[in-house]
Amino acid sequence: MKKKLVSLLIMAVTTLSIFSFTACSDDSGSGSGAVEKAEEGEITVYTALEDEQVSEYLEAFNKEYPDITVNVVRESTGIITARLLAEKDNPQADVVWGTAASSMMVLDDQGGLKGYAPEGVDRILPEFKSDKEEPTWVGIDAWETAFTVNTEEAEKLGLPEITSYEDLLDPAFKGHIVMSNPNSSGTGFLTVSAILQLMGEEEGWDYLDKLDENISQYTHSGSKPAKMAASGECAVGISFGYAGLSQKEDGAPVEVIFPEEGSGWDLEANALINKDEINPASYTFLDWAISDSAMELYKENYPIITTNDVGEYEGYEGNPLDQLIENDFSWAASNREDILSQWMERYDAKSEPEEE
Repeated sequence: MKKKLVSLLIMAVTTLSIFSFTACSDDSGSGSGAVEKAEEGEITVYTALEDEQVSEYLEAFNKEYPDITVNVVRESTGIITARLLAEKDNPQADVVWGTAASSMMVLDDQGGLKGYAPEGVDRILPEFKSDKEEPTWVGIDAWETAFTVNTEEAEKLGLPEITSYEDLLDPAFKGHIVMSNPNSSGTGFLTVSAILQLMGEEEGWDYLDKLDENISQYTHSGSKPAKMAASGECAVGISFGYAGLSQKEDGAPVEVIFPEEGSGWDLEANALINKDEINPASYTFLDWAISDSAMELYKENYPIITTNDVGEYEGYEGNPLDQLIENDFSWAASNREDILSQWMERYDAKSEPEEE
């Protein structure tokens, strides 16, 4: 990390195994105790993963477990979080998959998650999972704030070079920046949270007030600003790193800028929903969801995965972990409601309309 994270991904990979319908002890030594798992059944999974990612990942899961039906509810991070909180006393989901760790901490604080240590969890670093003896959430990959700049549009408009958050306040950018709404987008929240942490709350909100003067629209998707910049709909999209890098790889005239002050970041995480009766297939799914085969799939979309077998970080120059700020997840979780309500009062007028 800018100060600590370079050493995060250093633990050994273990071989995973799954047992069908038998009570079995957890060989990872992580303290789950005996649970009943299943290789058949039907589960409901809430996720904030992108639609195309869900389809690809589930195709791989179903090849291994063809007799487990996975009913997916896919929404943006903010909507999934709000839904899980609303359903806390009458949960409808069995598992939450690939949703921001900052959201998982909010749900965990309200008793909405049940501890479970999936097979192989010992190779996930402590910084990438909950700190409870039996983890209530486990991270699978990380994503970070970055600016996607359409070089053709920037040249046409005569826009100055961007290296920092401060550069985005230049009046030349007025009406040419798109960012995601933190109430619906995990990327939006991690960016706002990082600015408040880096600058302090008073100066951070003052910065966001000034930035708002240059924003043309707030989207509900974290990747959409990068896509809009790539297509020329805006000159600058405040998004996450790999969203812009993948557009560049596909031939779009863009450059991806990581702010010199450091990037806010979050983890996509998995968790078991706290219910009176746990569906045995939920354990099987969560075991698979941190398996080596699943991690290889995640790495295609988010190169910063939580195991030590990353190899080269595709599309990045150097180690992206050096770019990440020291993120206070506990502060972000405890202040989430206030941050979101303040943001709505100040800036929601520029948000894109909700989809019908």
